[in-house]
Order: sequence, then structure tokens, then C-alpha cells
Amino acid sequence: MISISLCMIVKNEEDVLSRCLNSIKDVVDEIIIVDTGSSDNTKKIAKNFTDKIYHFNWCDDFAKARNYSFSKATKDYILWLDADDVILPKDVKLLKSLKNDIDKNTDIVMMKYNMGTNDDNTPSLSYYRERLIKNFKNYKWVGRIHEVITPTGNVIYSDIAITHKKIHISDPLRNLRIFEKMIEENEKLDTRQKFYYAREIYYSGNFTKAIEKFNEFLNEDDKWVENTISALLDLSICYNKIDDKQNEISTLFKSFEYDIPRSQTCCYIGNYFLRNNNINQAIYWYKLASTLTSNLESGGFYETDYFNFIPYIQLCVCYYKLGDIKNSIKYNDMAGKFKPNDSSYLTNKEFFKNYN
Repeated sequence: MISISLCMIVKNEEDVLSRCLNSIKDVVDEIIIVDTGSSDNTKKIAKNFTDKIYHFNWCDDFAKARNYSFSKATKDYILWLDADDVILPKDVKLLKSLKNDIDKNTDIVMMKYNMGTNDDNTPSLSYYRERLIKNFKNYKWVGRIHEVITPTGNVIYSDIAITHKKIHISDPLRNLRIFEKMIEENEKLDTRQKFYYAREIYYSGNFTKAIEKFNEFLNEDDKWVENTISALLDLSICYNKIDDKQNEISTLFKSFEYDIPRSQTCCYIGNYFLRNNNINQAIYWYKLASTLTSNLESGGFYETDYFNFIPYIQLCVCYYKLGDIKNSIKYNDMAGKFKPNDSSYLTNKEFFKNYN
């Protein structure tokens, strides 16, 4: 059996820290908490779980803080969590099994990160993260924000999931401010940082500038395919916001130069044709979206609704516009199988009672 150090960086997490630590305390062999300047009861709560509490002077650098937390770990492997993460009982069981059975030649275990959930607690947005890392192998976090450890060595993928359950709303402009500080200090952004910088500008609502920065990223030669496809999807939204239809649709089709069609891209294309009253073309793309499957091991972001609920509910709309009520009802019913409490499905269901 391997031993595991849990390493966390925290600040003002009194609302969620106990929930997180209670979910994992029976699996790990030591808990290391690095506080970056809490003014609430975070450190007091942490003392209920560990005496290994350290202070890190915050310097707008998540990688430095995480590397500091890793430097305190003494066990075979390091597991990292954020305070608003939890490990659900079924995943605790899987993690305990992994702890017993893991091949000790394994360097990194990739685990699912369920960043969003539906009303029934099924995942709505998932992707893989480097989650369990062999200690004493000199793995380092890089990136002041959106920090990452590049998975190298003997890497395995696990079905274990970490579930993100945010309670408080974080500062929406924090990451953008850090990027702008980096630029003011003449720190050169690498290709990955250029992608995330463009995203932060997009999130802030400055669509014209976001278009400029996404295109700067897309002109880079060493960009990762998953970031490229995500950038093209976000860029298409920016073009939509400024009513540039030609660039919106061409941007979506450009994603096919990098990989096979993704369900989300197909739904975006379907939306484009539906908005422009090209219903049969919209139907084609929504149906294609519903036939595709995810490949989480690619590292991409996958929103599950784009594989089933969204194409089906949109097909309901398309067929209604064509006057085909039978198929409209059919696809609404299919959407309801995936999200039976969704307001769109329920409103449609009530509406279609008039056709019975």
C-alpha cells in the first residue's frame, strides 16, 4: 500500500474546508494546509484535522504556492485538492482501492474533475486533471494562474472523480488582473497563457479585444489541440456578440482542421443555422451532435448536455418550426429522459398537451 500526502492551498475557506477534509481524511496519511492569508476561521478549522499548517506570502502565483505545499509532503504520493472540492463516497471507495492496488511504478494518476453538476448531481462538465503525483520525482507546477503539472512518465487514467462544489462566488476579474500585472511587468506569456488570457478577456465581456487575443493565440505554432478547439468555440461566440456572422460560422468550421467534429461545435453550428432559419441544416448538425461520444482522456472540456439534452431539445424546436409536431414531441421526450426536471422540457411537455 502506498502512502498519500494531501496538499492544499487555502484562503478564507471557512465555509467549505471542513466539508472537503471530512470527505478525504480517512484516505490520506498526512494533511498539509498552506494558508495564503486568511482573515476568517480557516486556520482554526484546519487545526481540527492537522498540525501541518504553513503560511505562504501571496504573490499572485498559484504555481509557487502549490510547489511550496508539495515541498512539505513526506509520503509516497501527493494528492491535491481545492477547498471547495469534495470526494463523494463512491469515489472514496475507489481511491482506497487504488491506494491498495496501484502499480508503484505509476508516476501520475489522472482523475476526472467534475466541475459542474446537474440538479440530479450527475456531472455536467468534466475533464481529466493530474491529481495523484509521485513524490520526490521533481514534478513542478508551472503557471502563475491556471497552473499545471505536465503529465510525464508512467501516467494512468482512473475513473475516480473529484467533485467541485463551489459555495461562494470568486472574484471574476482576479485572473485578468494577474495577467495584466504580468504584462505590465514585461513577463512574456507562453502559448498556453495566451489562450487563458484571451479567455479571461472574453469572460469580462470585452469581445472585440478577446477576438484580437484569441487570434494571437491561434497564430501560435505550438498550441495544444484541445485549447485550440476551445478557443475557436469561444471566438465564435465573440463574433456572434458583435454580429459578425461570416466569421462566426467560418470559425466553427475551422475547428474541423484540428480534429473530428465535437458535439459542442456541432450544436453551435446548429444554433447558427437555426437562428438564420436554415432549419434542415440545423437538424443535420444537431443529429450529428447526438451521435458523438466524448473522449475525456484527450484532456478536453466536455459538457455532457451537448451529447444528448441540448441537441434533442433543439431538434424539438426545429421540427416544430417545420410543422412536424410528431417529431417535435419525440425529441422533447428524448430530452426529458436526460433532464426530466428541466424547465424547457417541462414547458414543452405542457404545451404539447394541446396536440393530444
